[in-house]
Formats: sequence, C-alpha cells, structure tokens
Amino acid sequence: MPRKKLGETLVEMGIIDQTSLDKALEQQQNSGKRLGQVLEDLGLLLEEDIARALAKQFGFRYAKGLSRFSFPQEVLDLCDAETALTKSIFPLKIEGSTLHLAMVDPLDIDFQNDFSFKIGLNISPCVSSPEEIKAAIKKHYLVEIEADEEDRLWSILVVDDQDIVLSAAEAALKKEGYDVYKAENGAEGLKKAMQIRPHLIITDVLMPRMDGQEMFRALKANTSVADIPVIALSAKAAAEEEYRLLEMGFYDFIPKPINPIRLAARVRRAMRMTHGAHS
Repeated sequence: MPRKKLGETLVEMGIIDQTSLDKALEQQQNSGKRLGQVLEDLGLLLEEDIARALAKQFGFRYAKGLSRFSFPQEVLDLCDAETALTKSIFPLKIEGSTLHLAMVDPLDIDFQNDFSFKIGLNISPCVSSPEEIKAAIKKHYLVEIEADEEDRLWSILVVDDQDIVLSAAEAALKKEGYDVYKAENGAEGLKKAMQIRPHLIITDVLMPRMDGQEMFRALKANTSVADIPVIALSAKAAAEEEYRLLEMGFYDFIPKPINPIRLAARVRRAMRMTHGAHS
C-alpha cells in the first residue's frame, strides 16, 4: 500500500481541511517551496504540526516535552552541542546497541549513517519539532546560558508589514538596550516567536496573510509561548479599539504612528511587570 502524502496525512489528522490544502497546493506550484513551508507561510501550520504529521506519515515515534525530562550524561556525551544545534538533533536513550535520536528531519539517512559510524551505535530516529529540540539543547547542553541569564539582553519581537514602522520601532528599542527581532507578517512573526521565545512581542493588528489578532490567538493556543506578553499596534486610535484589543487579552495598546517615548515607556512597564526587568 503506497504511503500517504503529507497533505493527505494533515487532512486525516484534522490539522487542516481540504480547502486549505487545495489552496496551499495551488500556491506551491507557483512558488517551488515544500508544502509544509507553504502551509507555514499561510499561517495554517505550526512546526509541531509538521512534526506530528511526519511521524504519522512515515511511522516514526513522536517525541515531545524533551526539556522537561532528565537524560543520563553518557547519552548526552554521544553528541556535542554544536552538532545538536547544527543538525537539530537530541539523543534520547540507549537500548542495547541502538540510540534513540530525536530529529527534525528523520529522513536524513546520510547523517544517520555517518553519526552511527561515529558513535558505534545503530540509530532509531524519532520526530520532534525544532522548538522542542532547541529547548532541550538549551537546558541540557547550554547550561552556561541559564547561569548567565542576568547578562542576557531582553529580547523583543516587532511584527509589522510596513518597513518604516519596523525601522522606527527597532531604532527606539535598541536605543533602550533591547535585542530586537523583526517580522513582516503574522505568519513569520509566529514562526520567529516559536524559535526565539522573546520576552515581549509588539504586533500590528492589521496585516496581510496573517494579521496580529490571528497570530495572538495562535500564540495563546501554544503552551510554549502562551506566557509571552503581546502589545498591540493599531492605526485606529479610538478608545473602542483599545478596549476591544485589551478585552481580547493583549497586554497593552499603542496607537500609530509610533511615538518613540511612549513606545519605550510602555515596553519598560511591560518588562518590569511581567519579567521584573529593570531596564
């Protein structure tokens, strides 16, 4: 029996519907991208969804919550931090002559063969998402990062489809000493938020592809980033708009055009109230 395609698996699992799949397939033909990437760009899919679907499609085990568990040092010593980060892998356990290895790309047979030869063990791949593996690597390999947390820059992700707004916000926030990341739409913002887990997100409300409100709902639905405070930007400065967004759950509201002094003050307050930051 032939293996189902990724799109069919996603529909079967209820992650997307057939209409969304047809839309993505049509766009894929014109873009040359992988289907998973197109679905991510459209804001229809998260990295975790791809990992789950890949596991089901090829019959791999799905590994989740890696950063919550402890692993024997002898297992961790099989892989150095640089290899783990570069290849997006994480060693899970040894059973007999086999290493169970969490991978973002379990179909990378060449790497598995090379790594198997290097460590003298067979490889049994499991599928995990990039954010899961990064969190596990940070906890178990990059301990010095946690120990040096006080010296780490406070990070902010700014999401807006206008370059002038992104540049103005970046300039104002960097002047205050923040580490600033930028995204041009909600889909890209959601992906970056999952990857870097910023201390604060500032997003425009109205954007093409995935707007700020859709991104906000997606963030709150994912436990790994649900606690990140989100400040809304809107060109609608009316009190009714501010009330509506605050009722949705946004931490704060800043009207456009951005005033650098107001932006810095609101961000400083959000950092102090949610993280205890003194900037």
